[in-house]
Amino acid sequence: MKMKKIIAILATSAMVLFTLAGCAPKITQTKTNNSNAVSDNAKEGDIASIKPKNPITLTVYSQLANFQGEQTGWFAKVLLDKFNVKLNIVKDGDGVFATRLESGNLGDIVVFGNDSTDYQTAVKAGALLDWNKDNLLDDYGPYIKAHMQMALEKNKSISGGHVYGFGHDVGSTATEHSAPFYGPFIRWDLYKQLGYPKINTLEDFIPLLEKMQQLAPTSDTGKKTYGVSLFKDWDGNMVMFVKATAALYGWDEFGFGLYNVNTGEYQDALKPGGEYLRMLKFYNTLYQKGLLDPNSMTQTFDDVTQTYKTGGAFFNIFDFMSSAIYNTPDHLKAGKAMMLLVASDQKNVAYGLNMYGGNRVWTIGAKTQYPELCMAIINWLSTPEGVMTNNYGPKGVTWDYDKEGRPILTQLGEKAMSDGNTELPAPYSGKFSDGVDEINNTTWAIDSKNPDAKNGDTYNYKFWETRQSLPVSSIEQDWRDKMGVPNLDQYLVKNNQLAISLGTTYSATPMSNELTTTWNQVKQIIVNGSWKAIYAKSDAEFDSIVKDMTNQAYAHGYEDCVKYQQHEAEIRKSLDDKVRSK
Repeated sequence: MKMKKIIAILATSAMVLFTLAGCAPKITQTKTNNSNAVSDNAKEGDIASIKPKNPITLTVYSQLANFQGEQTGWFAKVLLDKFNVKLNIVKDGDGVFATRLESGNLGDIVVFGNDSTDYQTAVKAGALLDWNKDNLLDDYGPYIKAHMQMALEKNKSISGGHVYGFGHDVGSTATEHSAPFYGPFIRWDLYKQLGYPKINTLEDFIPLLEKMQQLAPTSDTGKKTYGVSLFKDWDGNMVMFVKATAALYGWDEFGFGLYNVNTGEYQDALKPGGEYLRMLKFYNTLYQKGLLDPNSMTQTFDDVTQTYKTGGAFFNIFDFMSSAIYNTPDHLKAGKAMMLLVASDQKNVAYGLNMYGGNRVWTIGAKTQYPELCMAIINWLSTPEGVMTNNYGPKGVTWDYDKEGRPILTQLGEKAMSDGNTELPAPYSGKFSDGVDEINNTTWAIDSKNPDAKNGDTYNYKFWETRQSLPVSSIEQDWRDKMGVPNLDQYLVKNNQLAISLGTTYSATPMSNELTTTWNQVKQIIVNGSWKAIYAKSDAEFDSIVKDMTNQAYAHGYEDCVKYQQHEAEIRKSLDDKVRSK
């Protein structure tokens, strides 16, 4: 998924959450000093010595970007003031990587969507800069070197003994998990009107959504409502919403299939009676009953966001597409909200903080004329100030620290978090949402500890101590009273309904060219076949489409893909077991 865009959406949530430690096994980490006591030069390197006299433009090729062109808004202003640079964002697309690699210049800063296929190709082609060359990391990446040792070691281990970067969402500890974002989330006000019926399993949501549709047949804009609205922008090896719904039962996406984060079991996507086909049938049943938005296969992420924002659908598995955008001040004041409602048999996936980092890699192109500047920018984005600024805007404008050293949102910051259309004052310009970092990658995980916060707060504003006394609406209080806890984290832990995906050094084994070709063919068969199955008008038609999809997949080499993924599952499980044994 497009994670930075998700984080930007999460920032609009009006829910008040409380701090909660995770359940992952403990790994000892090196204790670091509170960085308030460390000078900016020690954290950032000597930026003044490399800051150009005249503004320059750096090309950032990001496989995660949703935007192409010059970075705008407050983030552009921050970078111009601090580094005297502008960013030209180049997003990925069909043939973009191959074309740029063939040209010999991937870009100044290069962000990969994973650390296997394209990344490994770039490493072998010599297209990336070794961060240890000419003391680049020592001199201009001091904060990264001091605080992200394990992430750097992971990169070294998968890069032939060289360090070319590090993966996203680095965790400050392995003893906690990121805030869960899987739900499902439903219209709690309608659920309340229906008398809070018990939901035992996923399929029990179907009759519930039928009744909700009867209670609220039209949206805020007068359009017909549906139980669910989907989009296909983020489809990969499988239909995104289908495979992601399996996360409600402890299954994480893994190649052409799913990986059980508790047991290490791998289940291929087309296994009869398996979780992927179960979730596929769930959405088909919704379609057959008139509960699935018929535009789901053709509309975009932005279209679906607008649907949920205006109350056009009642159920979504993600918080960032439901409560985060529907629970506006106006809706809450009117007693309306989307809130968590889990089935009795669920085990929601939550991701353990990973000190090794994830698989979306920050790197520097080998042909850049400004290696020091690129390194300094990535390093600054990894400092507490950089992380806070990247997520919440300019320091002193939308956020700051109080006299006790606790992170706070300013009045403007509170408004910006609940409404991305909030205008920023001079010297900044435009709406808060206009300035979202278009590189679309992260350095530290949002739930990692912020060492500049003297009270031990994380980077996640929802958990800040200074926000815990904020009042909640009557509908939110109703949810708290009914569930017996103040937030979804505590509910899932209290009821033993979390499945933690552990942070390890796992990185996918590069595929052969032949397998890559086979994989891409099978991927299209599964994605296209899955959408056809969702729109089947009867159970018989659904079964026929799934059978045809399965036969086509096997005819094009699906079995070879599964063998590869089964081997990958064995590697992942062995690394999980090592973490659990510590």
